[in-house]
Amino acid sequence: MRIVSGKLKGRRLRAPKNLPVRPTTDMAKEALFNILNNIYYFDNITVIDLFSGTGNISYEFASRGTKSVYAIDANHNCIRYIFNTSKELELDINTYKSDVYKFLEKTSIQADIIFADPPYDFETDKFLEIVEMVFDKNLLKKDGVLIIEHSKHTDISKHKNHSYDKRYGGNVFSFFEEISEEEKD
Repeated sequence: MRIVSGKLKGRRLRAPKNLPVRPTTDMAKEALFNILNNIYYFDNITVIDLFSGTGNISYEFASRGTKSVYAIDANHNCIRYIFNTSKELELDINTYKSDVYKFLEKTSIQADIIFADPPYDFETDKFLEIVEMVFDKNLLKKDGVLIIEHSKHTDISKHKNHSYDKRYGGNVFSFFEEISEEEKD
C-alpha cells in the first residue's frame, strides 16, 4: 500500500500480514480522492474512518493536511499499527479501538466525511445500519458525506440518502448525503 498524494506522496507502507484486512486498492483510492479533492479543502475538514484496518484511508487524509482524522477499528492489532505508523510518519490521527456500531452509538463527533470500509461479506442490512446510525445521530456536518466501500455484488442504493455510486473494478463507493424534503420530491 502506498500514500497517493500529499506531503507523504509515494511513501510505501507494509502492514503486518496477520492483520485481518483488505486495504482499498491504490487505483480505487486515487479515484476516490480525485472526487473528494474537487469538493473539499482537506485542511478544513473532520474525517471519521470506520473499519479503518491498516489506516490506509486515514493516512491519505492526514498526508493531504487533514488535521482531524479519527480511525476506528475493533481489532487491537490494527489500532496499534495505525497508532505506531501515524507517530512514525508524524501524522495526527486519533485512534479508537471500538466496535464501529458502539462507536457510532456513543460518539458526538460530527464529520465532513465519514468513510466506512466494512467486511465485504456483510449482509446488506449491516451496511444499511451504518447509514441509519450516521443520519439518525446527525453525525455529518452540513454538506457532509458518508462513503461506504463495498463489493459490486452488494446493492445499498435504495436507501433514501443514497446519492450515487462510483465503481472501480470490483470495488464500489456508495455516497450518502442529507437529502432535503424538496430534493426528495
